[in-house]
Amino acid sequence: MKLKDGFILRTVAGETVVLPAAGVTDFDMMITLNETGKFLWERLAVGAEEADLVKDLLAEYDVTEEIAANSVAAFVARLKELDFLA
Repeated sequence: MKLKDGFILRTVAGETVVLPAAGVTDFDMMITLNETGKFLWERLAVGAEEADLVKDLLAEYDVTEEIAANSVAAFVARLKELDFLA
């Protein structure tokens, strides 16, 4: 799974945000990510698959496998809804 080109992850005033890059005309808003969202975004940027994301969350955070899987599923579903995934 990979993020589409055309989005930039930045820290602005202490907040992690996703912004459209120049030329992305069908997306005109800014998305704010929490720490976990940023972590997952960075993993997706290098092509991590959904199962990898769950494993990565389990390794990085003190959560159960069920919570990690549900969090990843919700995050991926939202990115699909926004058409951010290639």
